Amino acid sequence: MAVSIVTVEEQVRGWLAEIGRHRDPHRQISPYAKLQRQIDLFAHWAILPWDADSADIFVKFRSQGLRIGSLDLKVACIALTHDATVLTRNAKDFAQVPGLRIENWLD
Repeated sequence: MAVSIVTVEEQVRGWLAEIGRHRDPHRQISPYAKLQRQIDLFAHWAILPWDADSADIFVKFRSQGLRIGSLDLKVACIALTHDATVLTRNAKDFAQVPGLRIENWLD
């Protein structure tokens, strides 16, 4: 199992935003704890990088007019670069990416 660096980015940004919403330091305890648990979890997974090959695929798809969210497309490009399958509930968007394998384990 692996996770993309873009997924790590999304999770960290989310928890940092949640921390930033609270001026009261006591209300920051829970989101900080959740951020720490997330980081601890990611420490046990391989993290797939955003690299030149992924960026090249991203640029190619954008030039072909593929229009899904930028972060989703980055995740897809990383998966394609590493011959990986994307696990997602968002099959609608990811299914638009040529050659990408997707699975939804929640259905």
